[in-house]
Amino acid sequence: MSKEKLVIFDTTLRDGEQSPGASMTKEEKVRIAKMLEKMRVDVIEAGFAIASPGDFDAVQAVANTIKDSTVCSLARAVDTDIDRAGEALKGANSSRIHTFIATSPIHMKYKLKMEPEQVLEQAIRAVKRARGFTDDVEFSLEDGSRSEFEFMCRITEAAIAAGASTINVPDTVGYGEPGEYGAMFKRLIEAVPNSDKAIFSTHCHNDLGLAVANSLSAVMNGVRQIECTINGLGERAGNAALEEIVMAVRTRKDLFPVETGIVSEHIVPTSRLVSSITGFPVQPNKAIVGANAFAHESGIHQDGVLKHRETYEIMRAEDVGWNTNKIVLGKHSGRAAVKARFEALGITFESQDALNQAFSRFKELADKKHEIFDEDLQSLLTSASSESTEETYILIDVESQSRSGEKSKSRISLQVEGQDMEAHAEGSGPVDAAYKAIESVVKSNSDLLLYSVNAITQGTDSQGEVTVRLERNGIIVNGVGADTDIVVASVKAYLHALNLLSSPGRSHPQRDGV
Repeated sequence: MSKEKLVIFDTTLRDGEQSPGASMTKEEKVRIAKMLEKMRVDVIEAGFAIASPGDFDAVQAVANTIKDSTVCSLARAVDTDIDRAGEALKGANSSRIHTFIATSPIHMKYKLKMEPEQVLEQAIRAVKRARGFTDDVEFSLEDGSRSEFEFMCRITEAAIAAGASTINVPDTVGYGEPGEYGAMFKRLIEAVPNSDKAIFSTHCHNDLGLAVANSLSAVMNGVRQIECTINGLGERAGNAALEEIVMAVRTRKDLFPVETGIVSEHIVPTSRLVSSITGFPVQPNKAIVGANAFAHESGIHQDGVLKHRETYEIMRAEDVGWNTNKIVLGKHSGRAAVKARFEALGITFESQDALNQAFSRFKELADKKHEIFDEDLQSLLTSASSESTEETYILIDVESQSRSGEKSKSRISLQVEGQDMEAHAEGSGPVDAAYKAIESVVKSNSDLLLYSVNAITQGTDSQGEVTVRLERNGIIVNGVGADTDIVVASVKAYLHALNLLSSPGRSHPQRDGV
């Protein structure tokens, strides 16, 4: 018996970007979008076009680049938002406007300060206006899981009648419970007279760790679109993780009446790319994409897997993209081999000069470490992207001295707005000393919220990837740096974050959304 299609709606570039400090450049969004397209994601929500000129440019760039997936922009149920979204999506082969308004009593009363009838009228007007730009309009009932059922039915029926082809009832605050949330959809679909004219969608947040469970429960109750993100990225505790949704549906095909069109072999490379760009490391025990997801240390488990894989593994690691690269790159690798590996990762270069620069970076790294892995290649491009940020602070040189029982010392040479400067400092370790030296020069008045080190690959010659999160005046940014020398990587990450704070177009406060 043929199964129904489950639409995979990826919102990594929009809701995922609302994680504090996870803001992405236009070029980074396009890189991720290309990988999502390669994975055959059905809908890519590229951003919130009205939010800023940078968001508009990013949505437009993704719309003009992606050919096979539908490109979507979020818009509040406001004329200016919808017009801006429509303008950004003009170049898309297939476009969608995703408009929303809050429908729960608490949101309508305290946030919107509107009566239900006013909300209903605004929703209808927004859907009709969006239909002027595209036939594919999605309407979301923000805070839907806490909305009153009768009003939910009225606004859903009205939105479909106005032209919405997808109805999303999100669990905006992560309050839902699987049985309750799934039953809500079943009841809603049965109660709305024109429900057969639309696809129902779920968008779950993970505040109680139930986003994936809630989403799958909704599928069992008639939902045919899931909104999710790579690595479960998203504001607060994140969103439902795309990789978990896709592999749950595939692995338990005996249970779920749906199937996706996702090419799962691209899941792990895409996960690594998103992690590298955002600076959010994937925890080792993360399902599907964590480093330990297919590792077995217990002797009983190892023995069982060796005798018959399915004794302890319900999926093949190769099916999600683990261990698929058999080509070893090193200092003797040529330009053609490096270019071919980049292309296998979904990375293409707009010009020969761009390829030459990437190859030059590859050669510099190959002189420092014996084998170059896919993660190293992703990191090379992410580092290049961070250095392309408008740079107020440029690293010239760093020297560190560390000895047990004594304070560490660091000397930093920087170029600050074109002027060479040098500073010395002591600290409890070489990184602490280096950061104190930098601050003695730049006096950023920022707070260090996070310092995280992650080995990009195995081996003692691995690059260390450092993530630094800084906050100043309510703006939060993540700086990323990579190097085989962890002190150098740390300095690069700190300066990247400082440059982002000096370039407001790259950073943003939290934004409203579903």
